[in-house]
Amino acid sequence: MTDERIKQFEIRHERLKTLSDDELKDHFWDLCYKVVDPIIDLARTHTSPSIERSILLRMGIDSAKSHGIVDAIHQAGLLGKGAGHVLLKLCQKLDIDVKAAGDAILENKEVLNGLFEEA
Repeated sequence: MTDERIKQFEIRHERLKTLSDDELKDHFWDLCYKVVDPIIDLARTHTSPSIERSILLRMGIDSAKSHGIVDAIHQAGLLGKGAGHVLLKLCQKLDIDVKAAGDAILENKEVLNGLFEEA
């Protein structure tokens, strides 16, 4: 270790020694959010139809249907919300299961209209 790194460690160590358990826990979670927030931002802005189709496959939607569902979600401008998120919102709105929500999108893309508008 370099002298500079040792010095920086000692400074951080002294500051952390004065914190209570609750303050240490809060500090820990603040650091965790600082690490994770950029990853979350990246995920929100960097998706693709193939990624979203793979998510639908894991939710139980078959491959053929996932293509049509993702295409409809993309055309509605909602792909950035995440196809799985869109399906779950539709499930809640219509009180149906995931597969039925997928079928509803395939039957009528209009069911996506206003899905993310505030009530």
